[in-house]
Amino acid sequence: MRKLILILFISMLALSLTGCAKKSVAEEQSGKISIISTVFAPFDFTREIAGGYAEITMLLPPGSECHSYEPTPQDIIKIQNCDIFIYIGGDSDSWVQKVLESMDTKNMEIITLMDCVDVVREELVEGMEEDHEEHEEHEEVHGEHEYDEHVWTSPKNAKLIVQKISDVICTIDSANAAAYEKNTTTYIAKLDELDREFQAIASSAAIKTLVFGDRFPFRYFADAYDFQYFAAFPGCSTETEASAATIAFLIDKVNAEEIPVVFHAEMSNKKMANTISEATGAEVLLFHACHNVTKDEMAAGVTYIDLMKQNIENLKEAVK
Repeated sequence: MRKLILILFISMLALSLTGCAKKSVAEEQSGKISIISTVFAPFDFTREIAGGYAEITMLLPPGSECHSYEPTPQDIIKIQNCDIFIYIGGDSDSWVQKVLESMDTKNMEIITLMDCVDVVREELVEGMEEDHEEHEEHEEVHGEHEYDEHVWTSPKNAKLIVQKISDVICTIDSANAAAYEKNTTTYIAKLDELDREFQAIASSAAIKTLVFGDRFPFRYFADAYDFQYFAAFPGCSTETEASAATIAFLIDKVNAEEIPVVFHAEMSNKKMANTISEATGAEVLLFHACHNVTKDEMAAGVTYIDLMKQNIENLKEAVK
């Protein structure tokens, strides 16, 4: 409730400032469309489609955790003044709907990632802890089971999202549509190659079970390549400390199936994964969900493709 009150207050404050928050002179002179994304994956997709033709901004500061992000007044002003706004549509950015309801969005195109693909419900697998408070709050507010929001973690889904973003950009800026379409075709070919590489690994895998000493934001990935998985928490859990019973379960699973790798996600303290590793001898490796990147990675121009190629190499170690 406190977070909702804060968001509404920020929205009112920001809207009171939008009269003097016009686009900058540089933006108006460039003639470029303005595209805002909340998290890294769609931000990078948009760079691949429209880089050089659009002003593209990611709201989530590099190095920060998306599930705890709260918008600033400046963020809300950016949203108000953009041409295209891209957000997830799940619990991690539930603040968005309240903000959009407080705005005049008739001149803005809005893309919700969870509307671009067939979504699946988050599931509790054996040994996984549920965040009861968060789950009950979601059902009270939404009256439904929670759907997994990490739709971009499968390259198969990423292709659908990229095509949707491209279609909207082409509609908004038809003068440059040919360039956008060419970039989209080139990029989807790269995603197809990622898909083939993951499929090849999955098809020849000696081990089909993945263990995460962390949250598990990879349901779409696991479904796409037919992997079984065990983890401490669902993908959007706010918990960071697993119970002794959960850690013991994961340790037993690694030992029983002789699993060589225990994974952690980005922005994790790796505490759980390290504990499991110390008890089993399994190697600790990163499996990147592409929510966000570090400041150094952003400065270096790291991409979704780069991160997924890292995942390919680490997955090979986990299934051999």
